[in-house]
Amino acid sequence: MQSAGADVIRIGGIELRFLVDETQGSGDLVIFEMTIQPKARVPVPHYHREVDEVIYGLSGTLTGRINGETHELRAGDCALIPRGAVHHAENLHSEAARALIVLNPGSIGRAYFEEIAEAVSGPDKPDPAQLTEIMLRHGLIPA
Repeated sequence: MQSAGADVIRIGGIELRFLVDETQGSGDLVIFEMTIQPKARVPVPHYHREVDEVIYGLSGTLTGRINGETHELRAGDCALIPRGAVHHAENLHSEAARALIVLNPGSIGRAYFEEIAEAVSGPDKPDPAQLTEIMLRHGLIPA
């Protein structure tokens, strides 16, 4: 067991609390709780080259697009995003949205989000070329 708060990464208005990361077990699974504040900046639409993603709503409402189709994900709702599906999620509502995220295999994990957090921190706007490079290196392809 890990202590509460020890596995939290904050990226602007997004908070990720890792339950299982790519360094644990066989590395085939990453699980984290994601909280997105209202109107927070979120990743650009993208797809995963080799990773399937499952999003399970815990509270609030996420508005997501999967291959151009819009979905409202609320508590108890589940969405499968198969590898290769272009997707994007944001919080367009007035309360924070929380979801449980499962990635299989675990090649997009803590290391990716730590790099992104570092790249967007600081007073200057993030460098889009640097963000794209980080995404591509971890198997996320901007759409």
